[in-house]
Amino acid sequence: MHAITIPEPGGPEALVWAEVPDPEPGDGEVLVDVAAGAVNRADVLQRQGFYDPPPGASPYPGLECSGRISAVGPGVSGWAVGDEVCALLGGGGYAEKVAVPSGQLLPVPDGMDVTTAAGLPEVVCTVWSNVFMVAHLRPGETLLVHGGSSGIGTMAIQLAKAVGARVAVTAGSAEKLDRCAKLGADVLINYREQDFVEEIRSATGGAGADVILDIMGAKYLDRNVKALATNGRLAIIGLQGGNKGELNLGALLAKRGAVTATSLRGRPADEKAAIVAAVREHVWPLLSDGRIRAVIDSTVPMRDAAEAHRSLDASRHIGKILLTTD
Repeated sequence: MHAITIPEPGGPEALVWAEVPDPEPGDGEVLVDVAAGAVNRADVLQRQGFYDPPPGASPYPGLECSGRISAVGPGVSGWAVGDEVCALLGGGGYAEKVAVPSGQLLPVPDGMDVTTAAGLPEVVCTVWSNVFMVAHLRPGETLLVHGGSSGIGTMAIQLAKAVGARVAVTAGSAEKLDRCAKLGADVLINYREQDFVEEIRSATGGAGADVILDIMGAKYLDRNVKALATNGRLAIIGLQGGNKGELNLGALLAKRGAVTATSLRGRPADEKAAIVAAVREHVWPLLSDGRIRAVIDSTVPMRDAAEAHRSLDASRHIGKILLTTD
């Protein structure tokens, strides 16, 4: 098979389409013939040499994919050759074939084509696990999403609205904010021109956000705490603004707030399987009946993954960029 390899860390040009050995499904795994993968920030970090795959995972980038099962390993039940699936991966989505633990598989939602489904597993599992399983967003509460036009952001808007929450977003252009509004965002904040702390307080009558989903880390830490409501929950899922910041514990204590920080890629297989099962139960019906949808910016041939990474690096995208094997 062919896969995107990274012989040496670097810029997008470091991504090399090369012939590599076919994977074999082990105990509890299936082999998926990949129709498409999707591009995530973690792939950029791996390309740059900052984010190695967890032990035992494929060395190739790619945290999600879709395709068809071509082989079933020992100990697998409930899945068969020919099933159309999408999958949460520790790595290997930038390849023509990938071995996947069966607990990390999801069926392609009803009414969705197999290619589009590649843009679902990582974002849906990230949003559901952080916003709902950890931060416990409830109907009537306010969610602030940083990077509202990203893959994560576009899914967070839709899921929060589906459960009856109010959604505020930050983004860097009028075009991106307009797309967020069309997905249901109620409060639109241009972070280049507005102070999100002031804007969220104004929009909530001074109360603040009940839950904040943050991709920036250190750069936004102090302001995120200021933007929290009493009993608010800050969920950090990215470090685009740095990994070391000063936390005002007095301010957090006064609000009886909570700060959590999670990643998905390195979790044990049983934790990933539990998240996938929850997503299948709670989110898949919303996708199947059209209440939420995958937001796809563009599709690029997988061999041209460097082009997709240049778009992500420049933040030109809205939603997910897919890589197709056709």
